[in-house]
Amino acid sequence: MDFSVIVDPLFLSFKTVGFSLALFIVLGIPLSYLLSKDFLPYKWFWETLVTIPLIFPPIAIGFLLLLLLGKKGWIGSYFYAFDIRFIFEFKGLVIAGFIAGLPLMVKPLQSAIEAFPKAISEAAYIGGKSKLHTFLYVVLPCIKPSVMATLMIASARALGEVGITLMLGGNIIGKTDTISLAIYNAVFDGDYELAMALSGVLIFISVAVFMGLHYFQKKAKLI
Repeated sequence: MDFSVIVDPLFLSFKTVGFSLALFIVLGIPLSYLLSKDFLPYKWFWETLVTIPLIFPPIAIGFLLLLLLGKKGWIGSYFYAFDIRFIFEFKGLVIAGFIAGLPLMVKPLQSAIEAFPKAISEAAYIGGKSKLHTFLYVVLPCIKPSVMATLMIASARALGEVGITLMLGGNIIGKTDTISLAIYNAVFDGDYELAMALSGVLIFISVAVFMGLHYFQKKAKLI
């Protein structure tokens, strides 16, 4: 067996997850913080928007994103003017992974922030610390196990994403075929040996993620 048929999709998947992870940190954590606030205008709308990928079929979400980010889409047409493309590009894979994993990170992390003792935050406020400083240097360090666990879950979801990735990436062999799509292609071609090998890799990664989650869960109980 040519190991490049395993290594290449795996490398592309890890690269996609890496960029998605950066988005989870930069956008997901602040979003979790905002949604934990009762004063947020139209909070129900933003929570619904974040949760949609959990209940809406991924292929349908991918189709809607295709309409938005395509050459003639509301968002895509603007970026196309600057020669920035999302469809059938690596950027589309990152967006797919980010959208798929976002609710699995935001909702649990939101709950962890809401459950954080308000007395500790108020003590920091009395000490002259701003809300942002308190969140970054008091709340986040205390709920670090929850942050790490949600990041792992979201990244694992991004790794296994198929429906949205298929619509935005196009499943172009050697360019946008992640490991999940490589399994689909192998089965479609009747190459069950390759499909089994790729599935074995995902099983190994899944077990590693589960062990990591178990570790952070035990650590959270000790805090």
